[in-house]
Amino acid sequence: MITDLQAALSTSAKGMKRSAIRELLKYLGQPGLISFSGGFPSPLTFPVKELKEVMNEVMDNEANIALQYGSTEGDNLLRELLVKRYNAKGLNIGKENVIITTASQQALDLVGRVFIDPGDPVIVGLPSYLGGINAFHNYGANMIGIPMDEEGEDPVYMEEKIKEQIAQGKRPKFIYLIPDFHNPAGMTMSERRRKQILEIARRYDILILEDSPYRELRYEGEEQKTIYELDGTGHVILLGTFSKIFCPGFRIGWVIGHPDVLDKIVVAKQSADLCTPPFTQRIAARFMEKGLLDSKIEEIKKMYSVKQKGMLKALEDFMPEEFTWTRPQGGLFLMLEGPKYLDTNAVLLDCIKEANVAYVAGTSFFCDGGGHHTMRLNFSYESEETNREGAKRLGDFYKKLIANHNK
Repeated sequence: MITDLQAALSTSAKGMKRSAIRELLKYLGQPGLISFSGGFPSPLTFPVKELKEVMNEVMDNEANIALQYGSTEGDNLLRELLVKRYNAKGLNIGKENVIITTASQQALDLVGRVFIDPGDPVIVGLPSYLGGINAFHNYGANMIGIPMDEEGEDPVYMEEKIKEQIAQGKRPKFIYLIPDFHNPAGMTMSERRRKQILEIARRYDILILEDSPYRELRYEGEEQKTIYELDGTGHVILLGTFSKIFCPGFRIGWVIGHPDVLDKIVVAKQSADLCTPPFTQRIAARFMEKGLLDSKIEEIKKMYSVKQKGMLKALEDFMPEEFTWTRPQGGLFLMLEGPKYLDTNAVLLDCIKEANVAYVAGTSFFCDGGGHHTMRLNFSYESEETNREGAKRLGDFYKKLIANHNK
């Protein structure tokens, strides 16, 4: 081993941070631990029986395709099926507007690689998805945080910050949004707010990166149009994934955008992994082609809807009155906010050891270091009964902390 590894590291590598969520996974083996931390789908949603049949068919009939290298743009059949699916929901795209990635996390990394130079401003929400923050951070982005309300990021504040950056000669590279069942906040951006932010992006000629992994998991309320659909001018890059609605282990995501933008992302991907595994792509495509995906999504929605309502009821029953939380209409997450004197990160390990409950501290989602009194909870992974028990343990733990503070 070399004597000075630090000196050999790139500037980018020196600035890299571990994922707080991935770090928490090491505790999942602790006996009796209830985990609200990861964005894990329930294993009960995995279509094992159907996949066995589809896999056998692919291996019997298309092994030469599934086991060979594929194109960087992705499996043509899968891209065609995604085009058909999105166009049925209001978009107007062709195969040239879609490329396949190794899940949406790779897409976030590739967008960062293509657009961000060290010091470039990027607009993100306060809070925002940890995986996006980390990807942009690794390329040296100067993230400008925008506070959120129940409709989404504040457009007035956003425009002010964009003007400030442009006045300094630094036009933001893109605006990163998670408009449907936000991770971690759980809120859904209103159509009015989507249009306001889109107008800002057009006015200052800035891209919007629309991250939408949870969109199809709606349990109540009315579906909103994607920002991509509202645009029509090529200012939006839309990300999607199968990880929450099919199988995260397949690691399949996609990018929808203008062909000129996708061309740059394809070139970046060629140096990253050449292609997303053709094996999982072709299986996913045949699964979709048989009409199995839609029925699976409906099954997932029924399960998670019960869990969502159960979690909200459990929080009402057990959390201290000093806490508030978001009430998501879909997705996998909700966010809690406690008294400002609490530091959810500082007491996280105590909560794991004493209450045997894990969550993700809110500071992980705030690019400005804020959110110390917040936390994100996932309700999809554990059973409804375990969610309720976990909420009780969490409530008891924080009631004790608050009581000690008030002595």
